[in-house]
Amino acid sequence: MIRRVIHIDEDKCNGCGACVTACHEGAIGLVDGKARLMRDDYCDGLGDCLPQCPTGAISFVEREAAAYDEAAVLANKAEKEQAAAKPHFSGCPGSMMRQFNRNSQVNAETEDSAARYTVSPVAPESQLAQWPCQIKLVPVNAPYFDGAKLLIAADCTAYAYANMHQEFMKGKITIIGCPKLDDVDYSEKLTQIISNNNIQSVTIVRMEVPCCGGLEYAAKTALQNSGKFIPWQVVTISTDGKILD
Repeated sequence: MIRRVIHIDEDKCNGCGACVTACHEGAIGLVDGKARLMRDDYCDGLGDCLPQCPTGAISFVEREAAAYDEAAVLANKAEKEQAAAKPHFSGCPGSMMRQFNRNSQVNAETEDSAARYTVSPVAPESQLAQWPCQIKLVPVNAPYFDGAKLLIAADCTAYAYANMHQEFMKGKITIIGCPKLDDVDYSEKLTQIISNNNIQSVTIVRMEVPCCGGLEYAAKTALQNSGKFIPWQVVTISTDGKILD
């Protein structure tokens, strides 16, 4: 049938992922760093994704396309929600949930040093408070989210900003992701995490590059969708490792 669907100009697309999170039907995905209409029957032709595109890469076209299948869209949403709600540990040791008591470790080391009356250089202490830390892998209802100050960080920030652990991760539960490389709508899972847990605050640390806008947009969308009034802030890191705002 001939109907209206979206068209994505790959030459204009910068891979920010904003359209992926804006498409409530799940019709758009990121493939090789570019947004792509994955299924015609998921596109309702309403164009919620258009105003979110910063480069104007999305437009409407009239062409031969499968009819919009609302039942398939709802089934896909339900499947994603079920997958997000379940812990992702399936036998792989790398995905097993763990929580670290950083304060106890630091205090024990300090007391031990004092008892020996010796002074030695102190190696930087990791401030990662739990495992896993990837947004795609963390369970929605993990106990470490209860009363947590949540840090949502782009993958690259820890490499670009030298003091990431002490300034941003310390005292927080850290979850990370890359909207350009991960073919997933972060906003859905982040909404569940914020809605289902007693989150005290949210800090978003992103890079200055345009693709990191997808992470910020997903976090803001999750905060709005949760219906909660939680203190939040966005910090942007430059590619040469400086705080921009």
